[in-house]
Amino acid sequence: MPPLGPVAYPLLGELLLGVGVGLVATLLASRVSDTSAAALGLTGHLTTLLFILFRVIGAGVSVVVAQGLGSATDGATGGTAAGGSAAQAVARASLGASTWAGLLIALATAVLAQPLLRLMNAPDAVFALAFPLLIWLAPAMLLDAWNAALASVTRAHLHGQAALRVIVIVNAVHLGLAALLMLGTPALPGTGMAFPALGLTGFAIAMLVSRIVGVALHLWVWRSKLNLVPQWSDWWTLPWKKLDGVLRIGIPAAAESVLYRVCFMVSVAVAGQLGAQGLAAQAYVLQINYLTLMAGLSIGLAAEIVVGHLAGAGRLHVADRLVRRALARALLLSGLVAGAAALLGPWLMRLFTQDEAIIALAVKLLALSVLLELGRSFNLVVINALRGVGDVKFPFAAGATSMVLVLAGASWWLGARLADSTGGTLGPLGWGLVGVWLAYAADEWVRGLIMWGRWRSRAWVPLAHAARRRARRAAQPG
Repeated sequence: MPPLGPVAYPLLGELLLGVGVGLVATLLASRVSDTSAAALGLTGHLTTLLFILFRVIGAGVSVVVAQGLGSATDGATGGTAAGGSAAQAVARASLGASTWAGLLIALATAVLAQPLLRLMNAPDAVFALAFPLLIWLAPAMLLDAWNAALASVTRAHLHGQAALRVIVIVNAVHLGLAALLMLGTPALPGTGMAFPALGLTGFAIAMLVSRIVGVALHLWVWRSKLNLVPQWSDWWTLPWKKLDGVLRIGIPAAAESVLYRVCFMVSVAVAGQLGAQGLAAQAYVLQINYLTLMAGLSIGLAAEIVVGHLAGAGRLHVADRLVRRALARALLLSGLVAGAAALLGPWLMRLFTQDEAIIALAVKLLALSVLLELGRSFNLVVINALRGVGDVKFPFAAGATSMVLVLAGASWWLGARLADSTGGTLGPLGWGLVGVWLAYAADEWVRGLIMWGRWRSRAWVPLAHAARRRARRAAQPG
């Protein structure tokens, strides 16, 4: 059975570094004020929602390239050269698609910043900081689109270590510049030069510079590791025929992510009713949650890549055993990490704030997060595995139902507070963020158990055979 470790460990490193930047940025913002931290958290939700369009490309490229390379190893496609050529064609096509997607999202970020923030019930103090930050982040969307496509291709070729090295450098640049620009520095001795304290604007500038560095390094990896040198036309043309398989996988995956973020934003709107304190507590706990889910997410993403290779090679029984093993590991690791975070909750929260009301609420949410992360492990592993074999429509349909009814509906019902004429609550239970976290956990468990049932039923097998046939046809000469 192919080992998951060589693929999962670099992915874990990438994810931890990404979360580390978010944690440090939140810490730096909290040194300015809790309102700045709330603004950074709110803009993070919105940019994540807008960034999801890149999932159409990234998720599709990862699976299609992996299946193509896998089909080339079984002797049925004319050898590795044929499969590699088909995979390279898809990789090049992803660049043009990323350019247009990135430009679209950059424009949407700039144009929709104000109405989206108002829709999310951003308090006036938070809005005043979040709006200019979103405008600054708009150009970084194009760079993020390129980085996402370039990294997806590198990982699909099983060069996870190279992708990790790029991310280390990118995040080091981002972190170093953010520390200098957000808080500023005193004048350097003998020079009189100093970095001004730019606050959240400094975070955005640091992000923009680091993403430029990332594109340059990813292109170097393509040239040195994959023997891929993009042509100028690759950056702006849209070869729809080559993108067909990418879109077949990517569109349902992205639609699922978009719907999740939209439903998730209902919970953010509920937190917005609680004012800057509620938004700050949510922002702090979500940063810890992002850290606790990294182990399960890295296993899930690794399973998608390795299962894609196995599906392309027709080794479905091996893929089945690998997914079961991956799920067991994800459940164990997620439970241990989430439990440790809950036990360390009071200490962790004091890294962000000294507000006792925020700390008390956040500690409750971290305890509930243990239940949340165990349920999330099913989604992180099984949905990615289903995507790796080409099964995307059922996961989207089943997941959409749960997200609308449980994630969005229960977040509002359990968490929202509607005042009636007497000052009490009308309709919803009004449990605030505790109710929201219960809705998060319920949604993850419902979706996760449905996906596990799908995998155990082996209803994905015919879809895996169809994906393999497409990969073999794509690798044929002419």
